[in-house]
Amino acid sequence: MNDTNETTDKTIGGNDCRQPLVGMTLAQLQEVVASLGLPRFNAAQIARWLYVARATDIEQMTDLSKTARQKLAQGYTVGRQAPLSAQRSTDGTVKYLFDSGCGLDVEAVYIPDKDRATLCVSSQAGCKMHCAFCMTGRQGFHGNLSAANIINQVLSVENSEKLTNLVFMGMGEPCDNLPAVLQAIEVLTAPWGLAWSPKRITVSSIGKLPEMRELIKNTRVHIALSVHAPFPSEREQLMPAQKAWPLTKVMDMLRQFDFAHQRRLSVEYIMWDGVNDDQRHADALARHLRATSARVNLIRFHAIPGSELRPSPRPVMEAFRDRLNSLGITATIRASRGEDIMAACGMLAGKNNETP
Repeated sequence: MNDTNETTDKTIGGNDCRQPLVGMTLAQLQEVVASLGLPRFNAAQIARWLYVARATDIEQMTDLSKTARQKLAQGYTVGRQAPLSAQRSTDGTVKYLFDSGCGLDVEAVYIPDKDRATLCVSSQAGCKMHCAFCMTGRQGFHGNLSAANIINQVLSVENSEKLTNLVFMGMGEPCDNLPAVLQAIEVLTAPWGLAWSPKRITVSSIGKLPEMRELIKNTRVHIALSVHAPFPSEREQLMPAQKAWPLTKVMDMLRQFDFAHQRRLSVEYIMWDGVNDDQRHADALARHLRATSARVNLIRFHAIPGSELRPSPRPVMEAFRDRLNSLGITATIRASRGEDIMAACGMLAGKNNETP
């Protein structure tokens, strides 16, 4: 981790009661400078130091007067936090552990792939959704991450400036912490922030309504819906959230939006041997996706301790994919990354498994 940005300011999970500046929007920074009696233009300068220069200490903000820096430092810090640890996979994937300040550490996963570099970030410490196949859900819910926690993951991993894509597919359900996720997306995409195109960002959800509708209406990011089973009773056994937010209602809502042009709708479908991987399931899934432009990502299940679920054999996954394609649904099998360091889909648990 020699290239990781070192923290010279307050760590988010520490005991410092000052508020972190990282993760704040320009409007919030304007409120900060106004409360301190500082010129309004100082807010834009602070934003540039946070998100362009990527400062780690208020003292680095040299175009602010010494008096302004002193006032700012009394109640605020940059709030950057270096990772507690990093584990590297044989395939190049890197899993970072961060102190969330919520009693359970959280993980972010860096996935390099040719000319792409994707970071999978967490939005909660633990999760409330209790999906049967997910290690995060087994940890219980420990708290929502702030926008500062989320943006810190983006800024504090190695090769942060080389990131091309961001996916909210780490620990937690993003739509269960929507205010912080929306604030983080604003920081990521605003011209005063990181100035990313929304097309570089994907948010995954189990289909939590009405928050998912609000996310779609207020952003232009891509959406990934976790389905995993097309039949209500089977999906509810795997994903208890099905009872509160039935797949049929979620799909009805999604059909109200245009995903055919500048944004993408994808469906995440983990496959288990003898559970959801036959032609009957493929046909039912295709029916759910009619009148949408959704693409399906078929995901090999990564076995977790204490689970009787087993991954579908590769030939079965290929037959499932081919069946969907024959029905007019674009489906691909997603390559598995980081399984050897417990960094693959559904395996994040907020634990330091690094070998000494």
